[in-house]
Amino acid sequence: MIDKSVVKGLVEDWLQDKDYFLVDVEVSKDDKIVVEIDHADGVWIEDCVELSRYIEDRLDRDDEDYELEVGSAGLGQPFKVPQQYINFIGKEVEVLDGDGLKYRGVLKSVDGNDFVVTVDEKVKVEGKKRPELQAVDHTFQMDKVKYTKYLINFK
Repeated sequence: MIDKSVVKGLVEDWLQDKDYFLVDVEVSKDDKIVVEIDHADGVWIEDCVELSRYIEDRLDRDDEDYELEVGSAGLGQPFKVPQQYINFIGKEVEVLDGDGLKYRGVLKSVDGNDFVVTVDEKVKVEGKKRPELQAVDHTFQMDKVKYTKYLINFK
């Protein structure tokens, strides 16, 4: 079986001096290698091809047969690394917290493991009969939410 750390090291070598960042590397028991990269401005297919060739040139198919897939993290997929949160500041996201509650709002800020999402919520205002819609900030921790993902908006 191909060692995940070997593949990760190859990807990190290729990423040096590039604006791309590694999202995930998976190696299955049957040696299917899946590499996900991302970039603030999106991922170009030419760069995926270049990374794929870079990896293939450094792994020996005579040693072990493998299947290699290199691609982008994918819009609408849950975030896996902090850089993805940073890239989507100012964009609409969906968060499923540890208690199973969903929040939809704008990713306002990221600070280490914490991130803030501004959600429009109905809030009871003193002296008014009906609740009013107000922007409310919710702070979450990346390692405590079930997922956070970008909401694709076609408006």
